[in-house]
Amino acid sequence: MTARKEIDDFLAVKRIAVIGVSRNAKDFTRSLFREFRRRDYDAIPVNPGMTDVEGVRCYANVQDIEPRVDAALVLTRAAMSERVVRECDAAGVRRVWLYRATGRGAVSPGALKLCQARGIPVVAGECPFMFFPGTQWPHRLHACCRKVFGTYPK
Repeated sequence: MTARKEIDDFLAVKRIAVIGVSRNAKDFTRSLFREFRRRDYDAIPVNPGMTDVEGVRCYANVQDIEPRVDAALVLTRAAMSERVVRECDAAGVRRVWLYRATGRGAVSPGALKLCQARGIPVVAGECPFMFFPGTQWPHRLHACCRKVFGTYPK
């Protein structure tokens, strides 16, 4: 289980890459992107199939972002996440969040092993909405349930 310190340290970084933002404006990845922007994060979208996301320049690869970002929220499929973490490492990204809502999400054994080997702190399988101050009630309820069942990060 991810420690709360990794979560808090990630959320303290204000310039992040959001890798795997969907073309679909109604997709949950877009909700996350919007929420980071709403909370005054300099959230930089990364998707090789797009040139902009809601008026923000979109990059094909995290290595193309200038100035570089210090953290990356990975919203891709697990099958892609090890490659994405390698790209993050090459770009000097020092914190990674492998998002998961259901299923495996972006979490993969290879990506986790690579983060560990490279000394990259990683949040594995959590949803940022649960940890934003003053988040909306469904996310607070989710966090409450996790606390009751002892699966909320400490």
